[in-house]
Amino acid sequence: MPSLLLSRPARPVGVATRGTTGPNRLRRVDRYLTGPLAPVLRGAADPLVVDLGFGASPTTAVELRDRLRPVRADAQVLGIEIDPARVAAALPLAGPGLDFRVGGFELPTDGRAPALVRAFNVLRQYPVGEVPGVWDMVRDRLAPDGVLVDGTCDEIGRRTAWICVGPEGPRTLTLSCRFGAVERPSDVAERLPKALIHRNVPGERVHAWLAALDAAWLAAAPLAAFGHRQRWIAACRTVREQGWPVLDGPARWRLGEVTVRWAAVAP
Repeated sequence: MPSLLLSRPARPVGVATRGTTGPNRLRRVDRYLTGPLAPVLRGAADPLVVDLGFGASPTTAVELRDRLRPVRADAQVLGIEIDPARVAAALPLAGPGLDFRVGGFELPTDGRAPALVRAFNVLRQYPVGEVPGVWDMVRDRLAPDGVLVDGTCDEIGRRTAWICVGPEGPRTLTLSCRFGAVERPSDVAERLPKALIHRNVPGERVHAWLAALDAAWLAAAPLAAFGHRQRWIAACRTVREQGWPVLDGPARWRLGEVTVRWAAVAP
């Protein structure tokens, strides 16, 4: 595949994705955008949020607009898609707080710097060597405190993972799953973002992280009698006590979510 970064700047940068999406598929990452990342939007001079590569249906962009309103009523979601036909199909839903535009990783925002960019199931189809360049392209267009969220999830959003990238580079990796949808935390590995999915092998940091989570999950098996939630919270507490740089706390863990600093899993 030719390098997407060599595309002519006058044209959208990237290639069309398969476009598969569906209602509530991105609910887990949206819950993160309106939770740990809510201060980013609240403090933004321009409350612009980009849904990059929204797919064949604008459903997830509409959901994002609605979910952001309680955080910041004047938030504006811009759905960007490289396929003009998808944008044309979405435009009838444009209105207050929501618009759509043809574009790619160059982010055609008329000079506005987004506070947040959600790019889900977009980079998964690209060669891994393209990822750093795409991150650089997007983060150069972020607001000073902006964040790119690059992630992947399964078809119904029960297994998902994402990397938060700030203007300075990647910051964190988050795993999130629906209780009962996995037998152990490492089952989410099949949905690791492109930058990490091929690194889940012995000797790599992300492999060690998943192995530690699995071990803590197995050790917490006696708590299964009290439900998956209590077992997950105990596993997260254990890996933190072991020295892993786990962020947040039980309020997030109880959602089936755990976030670790990027340095702990970086290739």
